Amino acid sequence: MSDADHKEAAMPKILLAEDDNDMRRFLVKALETAGYAVTDFDNGLSAYRRLREEPYELLLTDIVMPEMDGIELARRAAELDPDIKIMFITGFAAVALNPDANAPKDAKVLSKPFHLRDLVNEVQKMLAA
Repeated sequence: MSDADHKEAAMPKILLAEDDNDMRRFLVKALETAGYAVTDFDNGLSAYRRLREEPYELLLTDIVMPEMDGIELARRAAELDPDIKIMFITGFAAVALNPDANAPKDAKVLSKPFHLRDLVNEVQKMLAA
């Protein structure tokens, strides 16, 4: 096992689901710069398939996406791994916070537009909790 493998093992792993390509690239870059290992997908279904293959510390997901929305993805992620931390990034905060949506109750919501520094700070706080 090389040093790089050791280093990567220590990095918290984040699964990102965001269907906006520019936004997704922007987020991946910010999170990797902050020291996280990020796996990204442009839809909820692909992200869910990946979650079934390996554990992640944090699911960072948009809410409105094709194939499987972020709330469904978050619900299924929490069923697979009750310890996974969940953060929604969305322009539709009211949707996420709607109790009828059945979003996992301790999920965090970050409303767009947000500053990348705010995102990284929230991620750090969640992963430290």
